[in-house]
Amino acid sequence: MSIFTGQLPLVPPSGGSGSQQDAGPSVVALGGGHGLSATLGALRLLTPSLTAVVTVADDGGSSGRLRRDFGVLPPGDLRMALAALCDDTDWGRTWRDVMQHRFRGRPGGSGALDEHAMGNLLIITLWELLGNPVDGLKWAGALLGARGQVLPMSTVPLTIEGEARSIGEDGLVRTRMIRGQAECAVAGELENVRLLPQDAPACAEALSAVELADWVVLGPGSWYTSVLPHLLLPELRSALANTPARRVLAMNLMTETKETQGMSASDHLRVLREYAPEVGFDVVIADPGSVGDRDEFVAEAGRLGAEVHLARLRSRGSAAVHDTLRLATAYHEVFNGK
Repeated sequence: MSIFTGQLPLVPPSGGSGSQQDAGPSVVALGGGHGLSATLGALRLLTPSLTAVVTVADDGGSSGRLRRDFGVLPPGDLRMALAALCDDTDWGRTWRDVMQHRFRGRPGGSGALDEHAMGNLLIITLWELLGNPVDGLKWAGALLGARGQVLPMSTVPLTIEGEARSIGEDGLVRTRMIRGQAECAVAGELENVRLLPQDAPACAEALSAVELADWVVLGPGSWYTSVLPHLLLPELRSALANTPARRVLAMNLMTETKETQGMSASDHLRVLREYAPEVGFDVVIADPGSVGDRDEFVAEAGRLGAEVHLARLRSRGSAAVHDTLRLATAYHEVFNGK
């Protein structure tokens, strides 16, 4: 019988990272939330050499509560990335469901665990035991049999801040300051978006992964709160601009969301060029039904240095959800120059 001493060894047991025989291209996927989960679900079918770099600016729900109460990185998007990489076995599927399980008390009750995700609690437990967010995520990945690794984009919690425009009854345009990911996500079209603290460090392991990758994939996801933040963090933006890897931008299926009101697909590309003109892309992947003015979209992609790869990506069950196999096929075609 072994007895837990209160400390974990520095190196976790190896997870489901594949062998040399089934090695594919080294791919780094950047984003957060459901968009990153969609990308990881597709990419894990193509390569075991997969790294997720995840936004850490969430301040709502369970993540926001844990961030405020414990002073930790918000774990929710990191948890979702780990769940998306779970091995497709009974073990992996069971642990995926455990990680995503939310506690809900009796009707009318207000327990301390209400709406917390089990995976969030597991992650911050590992962080407290190990004292290192990257090591904690490695242990969580090993437990789940994750096909790849998950890293935070920064080692400190970040805050998104921006200005939202609105037109008053008098017809005048006014701006108001918005702070926090939860508020920015529903604010409408944003301007002057920035991350706080402005000198926040990028995760060193994430920078190394970007430098050594064969391919870097950005998007899909909430444009201002999951995609753009990777280009706002100075060290990460520099790494993306200078990596020898080829860069792919995956577009959203829906352009009109609560944070991108009135924006076309071409407008989404202009936003990235406005905030990070030094970061180019080689390929932009999009569903034809999401593009609108195709000539304008192709021209705007060209200003990013990218060719456009159009492919049917929508799930048959929902126009707003990527089909995993269709998305994986699109990435496979891009990676192989088809």
